[in-house]
Amino acid sequence: MTRYFDPLSVIGDHRDSFKGQWDDRLWLNVPGPLYGGDTDTCWTGRLHAPGHVLYGGDHATEYVFRQPRTVTETARLVEAAESDPFAGYGCDGDAWWTPGLVRQWWRDRGRVTEYLADRRSEWDEFDARSGQGIALAVRDFETYVADGLADDLRVYLYWLEERRSPGVGDPLPEL
Repeated sequence: MTRYFDPLSVIGDHRDSFKGQWDDRLWLNVPGPLYGGDTDTCWTGRLHAPGHVLYGGDHATEYVFRQPRTVTETARLVEAAESDPFAGYGCDGDAWWTPGLVRQWWRDRGRVTEYLADRRSEWDEFDARSGQGIALAVRDFETYVADGLADDLRVYLYWLEERRSPGVGDPLPEL
């Protein structure tokens, strides 16, 4: 059984749609190979990948709040990247994330949840304008941070350290 799904293994020729730069990524992106960097502010990402993309930061740019776990989910994120006129999505996160940076992001997760909670009225307003279910997705992200993300990040840490998916009996690194 494979515990880590590598979305880069199925991106193929669509890799050209990911021209985002690591230094431009929004701090809200969860650790993983895919991220939103200097994207547009047209709110198209959730139209294609509602289970993976949210908007945030100073200019409501797009970020990845859940890494894909299947070919279909990856295809949706590819569509989001292809619809971004700024080509601000990146797919080189594996080259930049280190176990130390993943652990630091996890230690600072309170900053993420505080950011989400402090803007509840904004999410409701965004929903009224866009009809994209942003407020519900934000609650989903908060729930994911509280329950589920830690396990996914431990599997990702194993991937970063070993460059292979952990097997069922392989011990996972601590966060």
